[in-house]
Amino acid sequence: MIIILSPDATQKNKKSIMDRLTHMGYEINLSEGKERTIMGAIGSNVENKSEVMAQLMSLTYVENVVPILRPYKRVSRELKEKTEIKVANGVVIGGKNIVMMAGPCAVEGEDALLEVAHKLKAIGVKILRAGAYKPRTSPYSFQGFGEKGLKMLSRARAETGMAIITEVIEATDAKKVAAHADILQIGARNMQNFNLLKACGKIGKPVLLKRGLSATIEEWLLAAEYIAKEGNPRVMLCERGIRTFETYTRNTLDLNAVAAAKTLSHLPVIVDPSHGTGRWELVTPMARAGVAAGADGLLVEAHPRPEEAISDARQTLNLNHLKQLKKDVKAIAAAMGRGLI
Repeated sequence: MIIILSPDATQKNKKSIMDRLTHMGYEINLSEGKERTIMGAIGSNVENKSEVMAQLMSLTYVENVVPILRPYKRVSRELKEKTEIKVANGVVIGGKNIVMMAGPCAVEGEDALLEVAHKLKAIGVKILRAGAYKPRTSPYSFQGFGEKGLKMLSRARAETGMAIITEVIEATDAKKVAAHADILQIGARNMQNFNLLKACGKIGKPVLLKRGLSATIEEWLLAAEYIAKEGNPRVMLCERGIRTFETYTRNTLDLNAVAAAKTLSHLPVIVDPSHGTGRWELVTPMARAGVAAGADGLLVEAHPRPEEAISDARQTLNLNHLKQLKKDVKAIAAAMGRGLI
């Protein structure tokens, strides 16, 4: 439920309600504005909720009490307006600045990873993406270096100071990946791997949740709810394209979903135009469109020599193209009153 307090509610009044609801088994989210204080109270196992709402409404310092109607209660915009997520190196995702995460599809070896990390840092990229584990459609495709790749990512972070985002594909590996990564990525094929969602929720590190290939927006948000329900509200939603009848592009990047997710949820939204299109020449135009649609960040595949990339070469930008993408997006961000880092 959402409890809206009157402007003259005191700190003692607020504490009284919070203590009362906490004792009853509710989780409380407090949002204090200049004119109003709003409490979000979630209690999935609490009985007589309508009676509790009526009791709260009888208090002189309570202006209104309304139920949270969305099935995804913790990530709903009804609960709060916006979530900002601070990453280990001080970067904030979901704030005024749009954040770029870039790097190769996969960790290709220590020397190659360090090369791209240093070059991306010189361009101004603050978050390095690369997969140590690679769930691939074909069992014969490169599956990643695994734990060796995680250690390579740790070295890249130590040398450059960049934050690391990499994918976790098994619930049993979540803690191991978290030891080397600053952001845990859950891929599209694992969006409804509920044990994995719960495991990442229990760890507490920021999680980037990619939308499934055929998932509705509500299913995507309910998947995020699994993570938040375990005590981790630091979730980013990532639109990476859905499967449609179109064959020219790898997927169909659904920018409707970006605007919709920003309307329905308080979580930051990231756009992945690389997987969303599958064609490097379309990445920059769709990155521009994603930012214009309200995205808080971009997840882009980039490589010094895409023609040598072990995987996803067709959708990977070279570093000159990445520089141009940054220039274009920075101009669009400025027009919207935002910056780009």
